[in-house]
Amino acid sequence: MFIAYAVVATLLALAAAGSAFMTFTRNPQVTGGMIKVGVPESRLSLLATAKAAGALGLLAGLVVPALGAAAAGGLMLYFVGAVIAHLRVKNFELAPAALLALVSAAALVLRLTSA
Repeated sequence: MFIAYAVVATLLALAAAGSAFMTFTRNPQVTGGMIKVGVPESRLSLLATAKAAGALGLLAGLVVPALGAAAAGGLMLYFVGAVIAHLRVKNFELAPAALLALVSAAALVLRLTSA
């Protein structure tokens, strides 16, 4: 199970880090969707920091299991919140957030079962 966690966590960390980078640099593909669902532009850096911290936590979770579980759980909550934000404003372009929420849940389960 640890190898499965390592693979899933690494891929999820890459996705979260890439998303964080694109949010920090105000890539219109990422930030446009966030603004469309009502995220104030002043909060974008905070959300990017949360994604970056999740990515680092997943990688640190390869060594410290509790940190990996916390990071996976945090990212899962982040992306579930993103899905809810999309649904709240009836914006159904939520596939990326939903997929990342599911992958985060898988990382959490894998980290908890591989300890």
